[in-house]
Amino acid sequence: MKRFLLVIGFLCLAALLTLGGGAVYVHSSYTSPSQLDKDVNLVVPQGTGVRGIADLFFRQNIVEDPLIFLIGVRVTGLDRALRAGEYHFPAGVSPREAAEILATGQTVKRFVTIPEGLRSGEIIERLSQIDGLVGDVEILPTDGSLLPETYQFSLGDSRQSIVDRMIAAHDAAITDLWPRREAGLPFDTPEEAIILASIVERETGVAAERPRVAGVFVNRLRIKMRLQSDPTVAYAVSPDKRLDRPLSRADLKFDSPYNTYVYAGLPPSPITNPGRDAIAAVLNPAKTDEFYFVADGTGGHAFARTLDEHNRNVARWRKLNSGD
Repeated sequence: MKRFLLVIGFLCLAALLTLGGGAVYVHSSYTSPSQLDKDVNLVVPQGTGVRGIADLFFRQNIVEDPLIFLIGVRVTGLDRALRAGEYHFPAGVSPREAAEILATGQTVKRFVTIPEGLRSGEIIERLSQIDGLVGDVEILPTDGSLLPETYQFSLGDSRQSIVDRMIAAHDAAITDLWPRREAGLPFDTPEEAIILASIVERETGVAAERPRVAGVFVNRLRIKMRLQSDPTVAYAVSPDKRLDRPLSRADLKFDSPYNTYVYAGLPPSPITNPGRDAIAAVLNPAKTDEFYFVADGTGGHAFARTLDEHNRNVARWRKLNSGD
């Protein structure tokens, strides 16, 4: 009897040692660096179960044995926390670290930059070409309703969601900037400010000039002088898409409420989507006694107080442009 009990004891001890050794092996394999030899971005598709994730990691050398991963996430309680998406995994990431990355839901961040001065149709066209976004934009937003800047997104986000965020950002910018506007401006509503900002945005690509250009237009509005802005003429002649040719003399006489050579005051609506800086410029324009500006050949503009001074600047620009 004693011998029998001794044999049973040895068998139980052997079983415990085997189980203990197995547990040590699983823990070591689950927490040790993997054979992944370089950083990689992986997409875990929607609906992928734990076993599918284990197989994906196995193919990428993040786990040596899918069963090890399955046991590890079950024991640590992460099996129900793993989320689909695009994730970044550093070289040598352990199976446990890989599981924790999925559990955080911190997917790879992508970015789309929308330049200032684009029409809404141009912005939608750009979004249609961005890899990682899905779906179509339901309704074309009006010009002047979107705020151009850099937006962050994750793989699989919709294009409509970016547009919705651009609209919200535009509204937030107006809410922030409008109460801090200069007193006595020659327009009464945020909508009119956006119209003028859209013109300023198209008139100059030099950020430092925006307040000065805005100051010129504000001076003109105050004395009911026509703005005579070429970008408004281009919009009048071609409202559906950007004009792909220089303006002609006939264009300057084109009968449209958007043609500020023909009609005084602001156009009926924005001609583009201005950025925050252009909006800020028209709400706090430079204090100047200038009424004119023309390209100076360096990418900026030459400003003038009088028509005679402006005509000299125009003649200088024409000479530069002719190559004489």
